[in-house]
Amino acid sequence: MLYVMSRFVLKPLFWLFFRPRVTGRENVPATGAVILASNHLSFIDSIVIPLVSPRKVAMLAKAEYWRGKGIKGWWTRTLFATLGAQPVERDTHRAAQAALDTAMSVLSEGDAFAIYPEGTRSRDGRLARGKTGVAWLALTADCPIVPVAIKGTDRIMPIGSRGLRPHRASVTFGKPLHFPQYAGQAAKGKPRREVTDAVMHEIAELSGQEKAGWGDACP
Repeated sequence: MLYVMSRFVLKPLFWLFFRPRVTGRENVPATGAVILASNHLSFIDSIVIPLVSPRKVAMLAKAEYWRGKGIKGWWTRTLFATLGAQPVERDTHRAAQAALDTAMSVLSEGDAFAIYPEGTRSRDGRLARGKTGVAWLALTADCPIVPVAIKGTDRIMPIGSRGLRPHRASVTFGKPLHFPQYAGQAAKGKPRREVTDAVMHEIAELSGQEKAGWGDACP
């Protein structure tokens, strides 16, 4: 019921007000486990991706969003539940592993999962080097990664803003990336880093962002 609401209520409203440009939807596999790895510019990215994706996609959201009180708390819970968000605790000693476990539960069901490899929103518009959790997920679940580039959401809802501003966003889905050469090597640091860097290079190509903190990373 909630997914139907997102498709037939939230999606038309979003397209009406923000008229997003979406390209490459055909690159997202119609079935089977897949990871959508995106850059991250704004809080609203977690609303944009599920609404423009050609298939249902799950994402992580901090558990605090499910604990709000009053009308605002109800609206936040309903919004994230409608978009298929999965609550995860962020302030525990095993938060990172819990997040990966939640993502794996989605992928093990043959569903799509979206992730921000940078780990946090960019504050200067540049693309940070990705964390290797995305590679661990792909190699463990044996599934492809679709690089995703978002533009303009930082103009719709800048960091620190609580309201939306009129601006057109764009989302580009790149071609699926497969890494059979690293099969069975999810536990090894070098393969995870190489997979992650390859994914981030594709995101950079699609988004046109300047790279920040990449050091000697190679394509």
